[in-house]
Amino acid sequence: MKGPHLPRTLRGRLTAGLVVLLAVSCAAVGIAAVLGVGGFLTSRLDQQLQDAGSTYPASLEHKGTGQGGHDDHDGDEYGDTRRQITGTLGVRLVDGTVTRAAVVRADDNQAVELDAADEARLAAVPVDGQGHTVELSTLGEYRVVATQGRDGDVLITGLPLEPVETTVHELELVAGVVFGIALVVTGIAGALWVRWSLKPLNRVAATATRVSELPLASGEVALPARAPETMPPDSEIGRVTLAFNRMLGHVENALTQRQRSEERLRSFSADASHELRTPVAAVRGHAELALLHPGPVPPEVTRALERIAAESGRMGAMVDDLLLLARLDAGRPLEREPVDLTRLVLDAVDDARAAGPDHRWSLRLPEEPVTVTGDAHRLHQLLANLLANARLHTPPGTQVTTTLTTAPDAVLLSVADDGPGIPDDVRDTVFERFVHGDQRRGEGGGTGLGLSIVAGVAEAHRGSVALATEPGATQFTVRLPRLTEGPPAPRLNRSGRPE
Repeated sequence: MKGPHLPRTLRGRLTAGLVVLLAVSCAAVGIAAVLGVGGFLTSRLDQQLQDAGSTYPASLEHKGTGQGGHDDHDGDEYGDTRRQITGTLGVRLVDGTVTRAAVVRADDNQAVELDAADEARLAAVPVDGQGHTVELSTLGEYRVVATQGRDGDVLITGLPLEPVETTVHELELVAGVVFGIALVVTGIAGALWVRWSLKPLNRVAATATRVSELPLASGEVALPARAPETMPPDSEIGRVTLAFNRMLGHVENALTQRQRSEERLRSFSADASHELRTPVAAVRGHAELALLHPGPVPPEVTRALERIAAESGRMGAMVDDLLLLARLDAGRPLEREPVDLTRLVLDAVDDARAAGPDHRWSLRLPEEPVTVTGDAHRLHQLLANLLANARLHTPPGTQVTTTLTTAPDAVLLSVADDGPGIPDDVRDTVFERFVHGDQRRGEGGGTGLGLSIVAGVAEAHRGSVALATEPGATQFTVRLPRLTEGPPAPRLNRSGRPE
């Protein structure tokens, strides 16, 4: 079974706690008042019985013997009613048997018919001159005092408890109404007070909400104004506000330093890539020129020149990749023109088949040509990198399937292979730069920039790339928006902001 439903907010819990505590206090006060008043009235009733003594029941023992109320006896036959309170009960018992029983009614008296249970209750009253409560079937609850008569009998005088019970019930009703109104008023006032008291905390929560909605990972971010410090610094809310504002200051400083560091790194990457293109091309050109020398060249020198040309070509490709990533980081605009993605996929798979004849390449294309808006050269590079990744990191004989499908608002391009899969330790960082997969996936490897270029080109086209991998199945899926009419949409940088 579920427990009672508690309010979810701090304001609701504080208000509910205040009302519950007040309700418990009111209940305790009410119970104490009712018990106190009931006990006081009962003691007053006992005092009246003590003052009345046994006059009335004693007047019964020397009067007539009839039990009827209207025989041939005079009006004093059932006791002396002078100075007796209306409702006073007089009972005479001899050897535990009721011989006379009468009650005063409006300056007269009246015989009382008692059944066996009533007589047994009266006979059980201790003869100690103290007040006791008995329940009589014909009269209700009575407070009675039993004393010893002069003829060896027992005389019982009683007064009804109905006035006491009526007063107690009226007190209960009044206390319930007053305490109920007090609870309602206190609940409303307490809710308003708690709400006003928690306003500074609500401001802190509002500021935290605004901060949580900011793209803190996208670059330079201007944090909102600090939470107002309206409470004393030694109060609980004041300490929370001060700590929160200090935390925002540290976060803002950290973000600023990180942004400056990333900007310096990107600037260095772009400058270094640009400056390295010329010397790398020169080294490669001189190596190729030396290989064309008609004179005799030792085999060792020829081999060295070939390695210089190959490595300089590889370094040139790496420099081009770094320069492309730097341009994407800077939000440089790409070309935006209709691109026949079906033709592009066909050409890229043909190139991959020629570069990796040991793999099995397959295509799944829709019947109608698929067109998107973007940069044809960069989209070709995106697909080529995905195919090269599948070729370099899977063993020979692996099935690589390229699929192109359409959705109502997007185009899905996927490259899947049945290789060993991507290790768990690199799955979360596979699209970061210079991340290499486990060499157990195959021989060789790349620069570690291919998949980061895939992610950058996809984001530059307002698309995305996703990875699904497990042993025996790896799939990269690129989602690109469909061809749109009208002017091209604004170019977005890596932070998601328009240029």
